[in-house]
Amino acid sequence: MTAAAGTAVRTMLAARLAAPGRFELVREPTPEPGHGETLVRLQGCGVCASSLPLWEGRPWFSYPLDPGAPGHEGWGVEVESGRRVAVLSPRAFAQYAVVSEREVVALPSALDGMPFPGEAAACALNAFARSGIGRGDTVGVVGAGWLGLLLVQLASSAGARVLAFSRRDSSLALARDLGAETPPEPEPESCDVAIEAAGVQGTLDVAGSLCRVRGRLVIAGYHQDGPRTFDLQSWNWRGLDVVNAHERDPQLYLRGLRAAVDAATSGRVELDPLLTHELPLERVGDAFELLRTRPEGFVKAVVRIP
Repeated sequence: MTAAAGTAVRTMLAARLAAPGRFELVREPTPEPGHGETLVRLQGCGVCASSLPLWEGRPWFSYPLDPGAPGHEGWGVEVESGRRVAVLSPRAFAQYAVVSEREVVALPSALDGMPFPGEAAACALNAFARSGIGRGDTVGVVGAGWLGLLLVQLASSAGARVLAFSRRDSSLALARDLGAETPPEPEPESCDVAIEAAGVQGTLDVAGSLCRVRGRLVIAGYHQDGPRTFDLQSWNWRGLDVVNAHERDPQLYLRGLRAAVDAATSGRVELDPLLTHELPLERVGDAFELLRTRPEGFVKAVVRIP
């Protein structure tokens, strides 16, 4: 029935990135699921470092973004079934999202009440699957943020010796708590596998230097704000395998999401120590500022949705 027929259109609250550095709260019609889709009442969404350039602004971006974007780490409750789920939606800074029935993964009761930015954890599981890390390997993780600290845990659980590198003392302390050693300086050619996990030139330089002859360099950080340079002569001479650990197949997104749920449920990874800041939807801009400035002790912010 339409509004003209006497029934008000149901609306939802969403955050919209109107311009660099400025979110606004808007009222939008609540989406309606079609065939093969499901409606999810979102409870929260993680704030992803890959969205930071959108928050800061780049010449090639256009604003405003769609309501709910760029939130893509949502979780909530499926309206029809009542089950708690993690979702793959690009507009999760909103109260509701419609997604394909194939883009939700049920969360077990062991995770009840916990924030679960599943897409963000899925990235780590997919990168780990591409890393080839095995028992007895020495693994260097360069960048001890959310992604790096998840990979520290996964590599340690696989029986590897893990070395973590970061410029922040609080991140190094957390890496040690999660099973890593934190040498004062990176030693060139000391690792079987080196993982770049921050998406900036400096971490790429360090990770590239860590690999032994015939080692493997895994690029897990998201490099989206311009070109990078690297010492191809050195990489070539050492015969490195270089892995771009970003997936673009939706089926692999789901594989990673399921693996992330399994890893969190089994205890292979702990998410709680990494979810350091929680803010309401109306303060999503403050969450991005925390991500941009990264105060000591910050790892990841999540936004709670009313």
